[in-house]
Amino acid sequence: MVALVEYLHEVLGDAWRLMHDAYGRATVAAPVLSKEERAQGTTEYAILVGVLVVIAIIAIIAFRDKVSELWTAISDGINGL
Repeated sequence: MVALVEYLHEVLGDAWRLMHDAYGRATVAAPVLSKEERAQGTTEYAILVGVLVVIAIIAIIAFRDKVSELWTAISDGINGL
């Protein structure tokens, strides 16, 4: 019985050390992972903005005449004030 208790104490001690070491490594890695996630978010935002700019340029080119008429109407309205 004493041998079993000593064995369990040794196994639980090893498990405790492994858990403590894993926690230590996780706390060291957490800031690095956080920075990588921020960089990924920034990249996704930049790609989204780029796609929206391209869509806006294509829309302006496709509807050039309508945009020109609208711009003229707006500028005439402002100049008429």
